[in-house]
Amino acid sequence: MKPNTEAELADIIASAKAPLEIIGGGTRRIGRTSGDPLYTGGLSGITLYEPEALTLVAKAGTPLAEIEALIAKNGQRLPFEPYDLRAVQGSDGTPTIGGVVATNASGPRRISAGACRDSLIGVRFIDGLGRIIKNGGRVMKNVTGYDLVKLMAGSHGTLGVLSEVSFKLLPAAIASATVLVQEDESTAAATMAKAMASPFDVTGAGHAHGTTALRLEGLEGSVKYRSEALAGLLGGEVGEFDWPAHRDAEAFARREGDVWRISVQPSEGPAIAKALRETGASEIIFDWAGGLLWVLAPQGADIRSAIRQGHATLIRGEGQAFHPEPAPIAALSAALRQKFDPEQILNPRRMG
Repeated sequence: MKPNTEAELADIIASAKAPLEIIGGGTRRIGRTSGDPLYTGGLSGITLYEPEALTLVAKAGTPLAEIEALIAKNGQRLPFEPYDLRAVQGSDGTPTIGGVVATNASGPRRISAGACRDSLIGVRFIDGLGRIIKNGGRVMKNVTGYDLVKLMAGSHGTLGVLSEVSFKLLPAAIASATVLVQEDESTAAATMAKAMASPFDVTGAGHAHGTTALRLEGLEGSVKYRSEALAGLLGGEVGEFDWPAHRDAEAFARREGDVWRISVQPSEGPAIAKALRETGASEIIFDWAGGLLWVLAPQGADIRSAIRQGHATLIRGEGQAFHPEPAPIAALSAALRQKFDPEQILNPRRMG
């Protein structure tokens, strides 16, 4: 099933007698579910773009690349730098903006610009009863239903099927530079913390393969001054770093093993990394100044047992994809699903 309008989408869901698997571009299929496939790619197109107001509205099936190409022509960008899972998952679909929102896909710039949900200012979606719901708006100051807009980001299609999303944008950086510090992961967290506490406005902080990378963006003269000053502060040097490859954990592509994405307290990163290696993890990539770990581990390794605090999501592999929720949060999640999808039509058991 591939509806071309919001009304068609609502009719399909309202008349569904069996579960539906919601599929956008098929590039962010985290967790296992079952049901008849429902493709949202027919709901495509940018419905409103106001460069002067830094706002954009697009149908959920719109390819992400189409949106990024259009706003780049006006020197703008999505603030949260969405990551791409095609390399690590081995998929070849087309990422859609609805999939970005449904998974709250947020890259290295999250440490300075916030997550996807922080840039999302409005949604339209169809719940499990076939009701069309609109929440928020396309104006940045409009906070009507603010919590519901946030709730849809990261719900993985379990509360409703997105039909349209609205974003606030930011101007793109004119220049960028990266400070590199050669060190192992035991000291990387401290280096990244020092950089984040500096006055130099770091917009990316990660560590991989013995190198800590710290990105600075802005006007050319400012970037040059700040990067040189930060390099002096940390004992590093300004150099080249592949941020898209780092963002997408491309080092794990076409390699055997499970891939995990783990959010932790940045200060806990080194200790957790050590514990993960004791479970068999072969490689770890740090992002978000140490608050995010991409982990390559043997198939079936008990990764969650090594985490005292935080959340581990299985991006590639067999098993429970999402971290078990504490009882109070699990009860709240169940209540929300009962309200929006009482018959469990939409992506059943994906997050449970």
